[in-house]
Amino acid sequence: MKAVVMTAVGGPEVLRVADVPEPRIEHDTQIKVQLKAAGVNPVDAKLRQRGLFYPDALPAILGCDGAGVVTEVGPAVTRHRPGDAVWFCNGGLGGEPGTYAEFTVVEESVARPKPRSLDFAHAAAAPLVLITAWEALYDRARLQADATALVHAGAGGVGHIAIQLAKLAGAAVCTTVSSPEKAEFILDLGADEAIVYTREDFVTAALRWTSGTGVDVALDSVGGETLERTFAAMAHYGDLVTLLDPGGGLSWKEARNRNLRIGLELMLTPMLYGLTQARAHQGEILDRCAQWFDEGRLKIHVSRTLPLARAAEAHREIEAGHTQGKLVLTLNH
Repeated sequence: MKAVVMTAVGGPEVLRVADVPEPRIEHDTQIKVQLKAAGVNPVDAKLRQRGLFYPDALPAILGCDGAGVVTEVGPAVTRHRPGDAVWFCNGGLGGEPGTYAEFTVVEESVARPKPRSLDFAHAAAAPLVLITAWEALYDRARLQADATALVHAGAGGVGHIAIQLAKLAGAAVCTTVSSPEKAEFILDLGADEAIVYTREDFVTAALRWTSGTGVDVALDSVGGETLERTFAAMAHYGDLVTLLDPGGGLSWKEARNRNLRIGLELMLTPMLYGLTQARAHQGEILDRCAQWFDEGRLKIHVSRTLPLARAAEAHREIEAGHTQGKLVLTLNH
C-alpha cells in the first residue's frame, strides 16, 4: 500500500511516499480500515521535528486522526462489519502506525460510527480536536452553564471547536484571534466576543468584557508569555487549562494570588499508557459529538484538503501557524 513515511527527525522533507506492506489484523478484536482521509495536527509536525514518543520507531507513519471504511474484522468483533464508515484517533506516535496511509488496523472499541452528516474529510479532521476541547473544558475545567470562558487561538483547530463546546454548555465565550477576518469567523461560530490581540491587549479586553471580574475558565493553546499573562485575565478561584508543557521561567505569583486551579490536557495520554477506561471515555466523546454534528449543533471547519502525497506541504502550512480550522489529507482508492 501507499503511505507517507517519516524517515528521520527533521523538516518536512523527511516525509516521503513509499510502498509498505498492508497491516494485518493481529488480535481478534481488531478491524482493518481503508482510509479515505487523515487529519493533520500540530502534534504530527512536532513529532517529526523533535522525535517520536517511542525509541527506535523509525521509519514511522504519522497521523492520529482518520476516517474510512471497514474492510475486515477480527472474529471477536461485535461493533463493526465490513462496509461500515468509521472515524477515530489512533496511532501515529511511533508505536502503532498512523493514518497517513491507505489502510490501518485499530481496536474495534477505538473506531466509532462516522457522523452521517460529515464527509470523510471533515470526519477525519475532527477526533483529536474534539476530544482535546471536551476533556479540557468539561473534564479538567468543569465548565458550567452561565460561566465565562476565554479561548485562546479561537480560529485554530482546537479553538474553533472549544468555542462551540463552551456555548453548548451554556457558557459565554470570548476568544483571541490575530485578525478581523478570523474574528468574523469565530463570531459566526457563536463566540460572544472576539479579541484581536494584534490590536488590543487581551487581558484588558477580557477584564472589560467581564466588568472587571475576569473569566471563570481559560483554555490556553499558546503557552509561554500568553499563559502567564492569562492569569491576570481570570476570576479568583477560576480554572485555567493549558494544552502545552508550561516549562520553566514562568511567574506563578498571580495564579497563586487568585487561587487558580491549573489543569494540563494531553488527549494522547490514554493511547500512550494503554488506559482502557480513558480510551472508552474518548470513544463516548466521539459518539456524543457525532450526535451533535448530525443535529446541526456542531461544525468542523476544514480550510484545505490535499492529496496524501502532499503531506510535507501540509506540515509546512501547519508550522506557518496561520491555519484556520483544520487541514486534511485525502486518499483516492
